[in-house]
Amino acid sequence: MSIVPVMKRVLLYGGVLALAIGVVGSVVGYLVADGSGVISALLGTAMAVVFLAITAISILIASKYNMAAFFGIVMGAWLLKFIVFLVLVLMLKDQPWVHPQVMFLSIVAGVIGTLVVDVVVIAKSRMPYVSDIELPGDGKDEKASR
Repeated sequence: MSIVPVMKRVLLYGGVLALAIGVVGSVVGYLVADGSGVISALLGTAMAVVFLAITAISILIASKYNMAAFFGIVMGAWLLKFIVFLVLVLMLKDQPWVHPQVMFLSIVAGVIGTLVVDVVVIAKSRMPYVSDIELPGDGKDEKASR
């Protein structure tokens, strides 16, 4: 079984989640800080979605390679996300059009939401724990013994 449908489902559910967080965050941001609250909520939501997408895409790309390359690609993507996050936070922290609390809360909502999406999709994926293994009774052993 391929990981591709699972990661596509993660991206789809993550997009739906981002839409919901963007709408709710924009409304709350507008009530708290007018236009800068809306921009901050959308920016925080976009950051969470981009980071979710980087993870899913790195797994899709890495699944085509051997195990060592797989872990290298996924960990490299994690390191990339960490560096990009730090750069964005440092660049945006003193901008007058950013409301830091609204952006922070939308990022936190996005991170927690994407973790929930990952858990739900993976738990319902029915992926085998072990791949490329022949078990007794799978049919090949029975045909070979006849």
